[in-house]
Amino acid sequence: MARAKTIYSCTECGAASSKWQGQCPECEAWNTLVETVAEADTPSSRRFSALAGTARVQTLSDIEAREEDRLPTGISEFDRALGCGLLAGGVVLVGGDPCIVQSTLLLQALSVLSNASEVLYVSGEESGQQLALRARRLALDTRQLKLLAEINLEKILAILQKEKPHVAVIDSIQTLWSDQLASAPGSVAQVRECAAQLTRLAKQSGTTVILVGHVTKEGALAGPRVLEHIVDTVLYFEGDTHSSFRLIRAVKNRYGAVNEIGVFAMTDRGLKGVNNPSAMFLSQHGQNVPGSCVLVTQEGTRPLLVEVQALVDQAHGNPRRLTVGLDAQRLAMLLAVLHRHAGILCFDQDVFVNAVGGVRISEPAADLAVLLSIVSSFKNKALPDKLIVFGEVGLAGEIRPAPRGQERLKEAAKLGFSRALIPEANRPRQAVAGMEIIAVRRVDEAFEELRGLE
Repeated sequence: MARAKTIYSCTECGAASSKWQGQCPECEAWNTLVETVAEADTPSSRRFSALAGTARVQTLSDIEAREEDRLPTGISEFDRALGCGLLAGGVVLVGGDPCIVQSTLLLQALSVLSNASEVLYVSGEESGQQLALRARRLALDTRQLKLLAEINLEKILAILQKEKPHVAVIDSIQTLWSDQLASAPGSVAQVRECAAQLTRLAKQSGTTVILVGHVTKEGALAGPRVLEHIVDTVLYFEGDTHSSFRLIRAVKNRYGAVNEIGVFAMTDRGLKGVNNPSAMFLSQHGQNVPGSCVLVTQEGTRPLLVEVQALVDQAHGNPRRLTVGLDAQRLAMLLAVLHRHAGILCFDQDVFVNAVGGVRISEPAADLAVLLSIVSSFKNKALPDKLIVFGEVGLAGEIRPAPRGQERLKEAAKLGFSRALIPEANRPRQAVAGMEIIAVRRVDEAFEELRGLE
């Protein structure tokens, strides 16, 4: 019996190579080539031809453009991340660490949707009995929720075409396999092929398909990066595994805001939405402490108050710079700005910066809060009470404006903060009730203003 021909496929971009290499020749990622069985071209081309529909050329102006109605899931924080609900024919990819959070959330959503819509839960990892036990533990109404325990793609497609559900959940995409391919479930070829065919069915039938995906130890979705390109929405679960809170973030959304987040609390009855997430990210100090600064960050359309903590201590050996929830490379840049434009040296100090609550902050508007928390810890002096901060810091020491400054100030005032240190360009045209605005143009001006408030 002849040995099957193998190729090496990149788990990032899906490119194929005839031999193993340390670096992918296409996307230049390191250690991403894995051995898979080479697939014949003829069956694949026949399969695509059979699924391809008849299309005609149209003028774009002749196509009627109308807003499609959204289907609410009944879970407000999940709907926020999706962009006000599910869209007919849309494909949603939900990723997260290997745990039951994704499955629990989707089981809760389908139990609500099943009361008014046709839904189908396709489980490739758990048996029907396991899901029934979880539903009973969560006290969910599953009388109208249909379940299919199957991993063969062709059987799943046939049942989806027969049942025609409004919403179908595939848990998970890594467990599916097509008998048209010889490679094992979870391989690059299987994941890419199964996702492509499910996406094609969703667009043709109008069924909303939700795919559950696992992530690698680096935090990226397992499988080729093309998996993210072919779906409409990509949601990631974030948060500390030791915390009872979880965040779901939209990193891609063709029909809604990117970086929109939903915040959940894990309870014995499943995931519950958090109506006031800003309170979760603020510390519970009885009094002001050095190294603590409250930042107003913008996550999608939602302003959030997050406490940024810094600890500056004498280094014993090589000084360390460590961040949790913030960009480590940006911290090195901010320390250089602090030296050049404020005269504060940290070259012999260990600097640790943390965003409380396990939230990840990627926007540059956190720069000023990081600097102030570092200086506060370095001088062992607490910042003024009820102070919020936001603003991007440039290499020349200037403080640049942040988007949606008015919304940030209103959110801070609503939570009882009375002072705001913000960029001059974000100074509101109309006064914010109960809020003292301190607008600055440069880093040294910010430190001078804070000395006057002591």
